Amino acid sequence: MTYILLEETPTELLFLKGELFKYLVKVRRHGVGDKLYFRTKENMEELYLYQVKTIENRSLELEKISCEVKVVASKVLLHIGWCVIDMKSIEKVLPSLSEIGVNKISFISCDRSQKNFKHDMKRLKRILEASMQQCGRSTYIEFDVYKNIEDFIKEFPQTKVFDFAKKTIDQYRDIETVLVGCEGGFSPSEKEFLQSQDVFRLDTPMVLRSESAVMAVASKILL
Repeated sequence: MTYILLEETPTELLFLKGELFKYLVKVRRHGVGDKLYFRTKENMEELYLYQVKTIENRSLELEKISCEVKVVASKVLLHIGWCVIDMKSIEKVLPSLSEIGVNKISFISCDRSQKNFKHDMKRLKRILEASMQQCGRSTYIEFDVYKNIEDFIKEFPQTKVFDFAKKTIDQYRDIETVLVGCEGGFSPSEKEFLQSQDVFRLDTPMVLRSESAVMAVASKILL
């Protein structure tokens, strides 16, 4: 854990109790004199440094040493248009997408998307926060929802499409927005609509699951 996320801006003295106390003292084995970093949901850009002052039975007292503005984010802004798949599959790969620096994810209802999945944005945010505290990232992935591919392409006409194609991803540079299909790929009508977009593939003979494709494409672009 590179920093701890707090609900509110801490004061000069910080007292931690409950589950966070148990985690830091019982699991992480922090003791008097150890230094810990904190950020707050109110202002993610500021990084606070505290030192453990005293440890009692159920309370950890820390004293502020410094505060600095330190933004940790990817230098490349990548926006993924992701045709909706099982949210459990999305949740599994979301921490990794956060760690490599994806900036935004738009969930799109496609012809082959299962229609009974609901987007629990609060749960996704909690998963993000756990990942951010581990990797040090100070910016959230942005989320939004589109009812179909047409609406998404209309708003982001520069979108590149991941699908079966002659060209590979290495033949394109400065990809800002990429569209990835759901399980089963794009329907014939969607393929016809997307003919005017730049389409690329990865240089592999394997057929990738949607979440594997998102992770592989994002990694190629960002890392």
